[in-house]
Amino acid sequence: MDVSEKIAYLKGLVEGFGFDGSTKEGKVILTIMDILDDLAISVSDLEDGVDILTVRVDELEQEVSDITDEIWDTDDEDGDDFEGELYEVTCPSCSVVTCVDEDMLDEGEILCPGCGESLEFDLDGIVDGCDCGCGCDGDGKE
Repeated sequence: MDVSEKIAYLKGLVEGFGFDGSTKEGKVILTIMDILDDLAISVSDLEDGVDILTVRVDELEQEVSDITDEIWDTDDEDGDDFEGELYEVTCPSCSVVTCVDEDMLDEGEILCPGCGESLEFDLDGIVDGCDCGCGCDGDGKE
């Protein structure tokens, strides 16, 4: 039983008890019933609006998913998934974090998707196994 049905039931009870609208108590109860009727209509309208918005949000989610798939080409035609490493890069200007792969690092720079500033990568002196940037081979020896 939804709110409108409950209020209709309550209204039937009030009418069945025969409250007199000329008494103080009768006026209060009949006024409460009018307010409850108005609230039931408002709730029903809100529920209808939520239903409409839910359908629209679902449609928008699907559209965003389709666009994301198109941009990032997540539907790999070969069936091969990306197996390289991804690195997080934080833009010093706007602090947007972007994931880049080795190919993007090899290019030397990308544009920040947040502010458009050029992010440059200098990989000179970095050897596999070393993430300290000193040029060692990971065991502290150059």
